[in-house]
Amino acid sequence: MAWPFPFRIWDLLDILVVAFVVYQILMLIRGTRAVQLVTGLGLLFLAYIVSRWLGLYTLQWVLSYVGLVVPIALLVLFQPELRRMLEQLGRGSVLLVGFTPHGLDREAAIRLVNDAARAARILGTRKIGALIVIERRTGLEDFIETGIRVDALVTVQLLISVFFPNTPLHDGAVIIRGNRLAAAGCLLPLTERPGLIRPLGTRHRAAIGLTEVTDAVAVVVSEETGTISLAVEGRLDRGLTEEELKARLLVLVGLPAVAGRGLHVPGVPAVRVPSLRMPLWRRRET
Repeated sequence: MAWPFPFRIWDLLDILVVAFVVYQILMLIRGTRAVQLVTGLGLLFLAYIVSRWLGLYTLQWVLSYVGLVVPIALLVLFQPELRRMLEQLGRGSVLLVGFTPHGLDREAAIRLVNDAARAARILGTRKIGALIVIERRTGLEDFIETGIRVDALVTVQLLISVFFPNTPLHDGAVIIRGNRLAAAGCLLPLTERPGLIRPLGTRHRAAIGLTEVTDAVAVVVSEETGTISLAVEGRLDRGLTEEELKARLLVLVGLPAVAGRGLHVPGVPAVRVPSLRMPLWRRRET
């Protein structure tokens, strides 16, 4: 049976080039907040198809007008990704973009939590300010680019040395991706939420601001009091001990735990896991 449409070798080349361009675009937005925006646009497109199929004319009319402003909205929303793509194209490094999986097994996750909690405790004892961010599902590439790339295995000694006073990278936040310190000296968005108490400094406001727009976890050590705080989903829990911080981080990085019971994980003391529905701020009485 003859093929009904003429097919040339150039058509195959055309398909491969388009597939390569789409792949590179997906790799450029992977690890950034643009992934959630693309997912939202996909859901809107799916809703438009379903409305046409079911004859929902009002919804179809609304979505059709939304589609008119989508191209302009994409230019505004994807401005950082488009800029990075053009920069990489100018450097000739766009061909190097690819997958960088950073999933952790159970032992690596426990080691990461131990190192982060121990470093926070040591820094708090010495009253050295610190802001440690752990990336989860939402990529933080946009914020990593604001700092200095390190790409080193996370250890207690490394975290302490980064935040040691008067070192080049002690200002800003460190961002951990997997079990590696991706970058240091990163700039984070400050929360604009009114009503925060005055003692909260820039580090605490940056931790709250980042966790408001991403699902990342931020550990803050106060430079004035040495208090350890944990920011999750725009909420801040203050005055945590090393063991309490370990327990919360273990739950947040996805290790199994039974509500109301201790976490029995090798190398980590069993502690009672507090509720993750934390108030906006809380100071423990001493």
